[in-house]
Amino acid sequence: MTATMTQTPPPAAPKAAGAKGRKGRLSFPVILLIIAAAIALVSVVRIITGQDQLTAQGQITAALGLAVPIGLAGLAGLWSERSGVVNIGLEGMMILGTFFGAWAGWQTNPWIGVLAGVVGGALGGLIHAVATVTFGVDHIISGVAINILALGATQYLAKLWFSTGDAATKGGNPKQSPPVDSLPSFDIPGLSDGLSSIEKHGWFFVSDLAGILGGLVTDVSALTLVAVVLFVGSFFLLWRSPFGLRLRSCGENPVAAESLGVNVYLYKYIAVIASGGLAGLGGAFLAMVPTHIYLEGQTGGRGYIGLAAMIFGNWRVGGLATGAGLFGYSDALQLRNGGPTVHALLLLLVVLLVLLAAWKLWKRSFWQGGVSLAVGALVLAWYLLTDEVPGEFVGATPYVVTLLVLSLSAQRLRMPKADGMRYRKGQGK
Repeated sequence: MTATMTQTPPPAAPKAAGAKGRKGRLSFPVILLIIAAAIALVSVVRIITGQDQLTAQGQITAALGLAVPIGLAGLAGLWSERSGVVNIGLEGMMILGTFFGAWAGWQTNPWIGVLAGVVGGALGGLIHAVATVTFGVDHIISGVAINILALGATQYLAKLWFSTGDAATKGGNPKQSPPVDSLPSFDIPGLSDGLSSIEKHGWFFVSDLAGILGGLVTDVSALTLVAVVLFVGSFFLLWRSPFGLRLRSCGENPVAAESLGVNVYLYKYIAVIASGGLAGLGGAFLAMVPTHIYLEGQTGGRGYIGLAAMIFGNWRVGGLATGAGLFGYSDALQLRNGGPTVHALLLLLVVLLVLLAAWKLWKRSFWQGGVSLAVGALVLAWYLLTDEVPGEFVGATPYVVTLLVLSLSAQRLRMPKADGMRYRKGQGK
């Protein structure tokens, strides 16, 4: 629900709370220990279930390719919401990126198509910025309208541009574009083969680590490297630069930011347009890398999943990347391996629920701990009494993971204080 900024800025947080927040951040060694523990846990599940695909090189390569568009959509949402503008229109901006990216890529070359996808998404971001920042339209309503408008516009343009003339003779029709040339991809010579050899031994932890690392350096698209640079650059720009401090202040307290000379409207416009461009890049990735073609319905809700990854990551780049990787991994499992491998994840889910229950009970959250144990017992019974997950449930794996992750992480979230609020210049006077 969109609210209006009050006349009086909210009081600053007490110093003790800020100190506690800094103390609660994970250090790099702790993060490495958490990653190692997660790999060890998956390795145990792999050995018990015999599902070697859980950490296979091909599985990780596929997961990376599926995580990139989700991550870019989440990064787009991060830029927008850090400035105080909720962007539900990410799905529509991704749709514009897929369409214009494929169209320009077919007409010229794939890199021009990538640029056109970014421009198409940025156009959607501009419309969202005009509606929400200038005219004060409810952010949710504007975002939903952009999703509907983008879908309708691309369906209409596809009938005009892809189903007649030269496009039709080269495979185009009202629901897809002609094929687009591939973007370059690469392996790291020697390293990829060596890691693949270690993976085949099936050793505990070591082979799993080799499979994961091998998947990250095998058949990597050049556009994936661009996405990595954008993630790193966004972190330094938003959290290590004066520009980022001003932009984030617009999402925390725009009245106070205005009193310090920050042009709040300008920063919101920059953030929302950049958000659209990043979402458009995610859409262009879908059209250029995995399929080399535009298809109607190609985004498949990834804009919404990217928004979920951003929320899971607590509106921070590192957490967002982790969430995108998790969703990409679950998506790759159900696409590549189906029921048996997804069935093995049930055992992993049981272990995670038991650990969560232990943590909640230790924190004296007895009701939540009890619920976690009860759900864990039900999932364990499901695992023991079946051999594989029915196909109808396999396709829903990424969305079930989305719901589980958001429900388990909901209590630690802190969105920008002015996120979704309507702002008007001079409110603090």
